[in-house]
Amino acid sequence: MPSIHQTAIVDPRAELAADVEVGPYTVIGAGVSIDAGTRIGAHCVIEGPTSIGRGNRIWQFASLGAAPQDKKYADEPTRLEIGDNNTIREFCTFNRGTAQDAGVTRVGNDNWIMAYVHLAHDCQVGDHTIFANNAQLAGHVHVGDWAILGGFTVVHQFVRIGAHALSGMGAILFKDLPTYVTCAGNPAAPHGINAEGLKRRGFDAPRIEAIRRAYKTLYKNGLLLDEARRELAAMASAHADIAPLAEFVAASSRGLMR
Repeated sequence: MPSIHQTAIVDPRAELAADVEVGPYTVIGAGVSIDAGTRIGAHCVIEGPTSIGRGNRIWQFASLGAAPQDKKYADEPTRLEIGDNNTIREFCTFNRGTAQDAGVTRVGNDNWIMAYVHLAHDCQVGDHTIFANNAQLAGHVHVGDWAILGGFTVVHQFVRIGAHALSGMGAILFKDLPTYVTCAGNPAAPHGINAEGLKRRGFDAPRIEAIRRAYKTLYKNGLLLDEARRELAAMASAHADIAPLAEFVAASSRGLMR
């Protein structure tokens, strides 16, 4: 049987794997499923429909799966989905999706999410990300794999953050932050590529130099955005690492941070 503290309240319609741990005074509602090896701290509230994968560590006072903070929400059956091996620290709030989007807020695998982080409705977070304390995502934000958000980063609704991107502490993002790019400030502005992060993930010097040249094409060569898009597409044909950046820039609909 799951290890459920005697003061916890678990709805009989929740589904918990045999080795799930639930701490004191936590409340788990109907429609919640929690897979093997996940540990839930004290005083958490998890509402359904929510699915939580394997090996997650959820610390005290987290609120997961509550209704979206959207005035258009009318009790539609939306969801929160959390993958495997995530760390979710104290006082995090992750809301379910809305019918106006895909209907699901999603967090991938192996993410490190620190205290007081908010993920609003319909956010889509990839794998291996790091969210420092008080990072705040408005609705419909997409965050790519390996992205890092500094403490007190605030992201406007519908903004996209590319893979391996990085925001400095207190950055305010109103536009899309491209793959590999770092930013800081209010409003946030680009400040080069995340070279140190790429090194830690096994990118060698020639690969990083190719990405740096692509950054200069987008930001330093005085090109109009359409011209930069064409140049990046040509560079991507010769360097596979440029393709994710070229694709991100081509797909941006909100507008690039530039």
